[in-house]
Amino acid sequence: MAEMGSPPGWGRFVSLHRPALRAPQQHVGSAASRELAVVPAVDGVRTVLRFEGAVVLAVALVGYAQFGMGWGVFALWLFAPDLSLLGYLAGPRVGAALYNAAHALIGPVLLLALGVFAAQPWAVAGGLIWLARVGLDHALGFGLKYATGFASTHLGRIGRADPW
Repeated sequence: MAEMGSPPGWGRFVSLHRPALRAPQQHVGSAASRELAVVPAVDGVRTVLRFEGAVVLAVALVGYAQFGMGWGVFALWLFAPDLSLLGYLAGPRVGAALYNAAHALIGPVLLLALGVFAAQPWAVAGGLIWLARVGLDHALGFGLKYATGFASTHLGRIGRADPW
């Protein structure tokens, strides 16, 4: 029988001396308190992550200027990852999963690698456009989403009142 407070499954084996986790204090029935339980990047870390997004955007733009297929193609495909927002019609968990799949660096880096190693110009251009979009979003503070709601991101809460 597992000890009370020990993580289920693999967690027991990976971290044997893990400190006990405190449950976040929440007010019963408050939607805002459920969203505040998520801890985002704060202070200097948030600034570094947003600067990192700006650097990714700049490098992708310079790369696309060198190896791209024209700025019309760039403009056409720049907002394609935002189609993942339609996942929010199925709920916040599905929406966050689809949004994160389209806005993480994994996809564009793999597509770019495919283009470079397989000598496929369309994949290089697509990877650079996708990379530029991810960099733009991260630079503007639109981070990867938590399932608690659209406004909860790893870069902080989106909106006027940023309690983080």
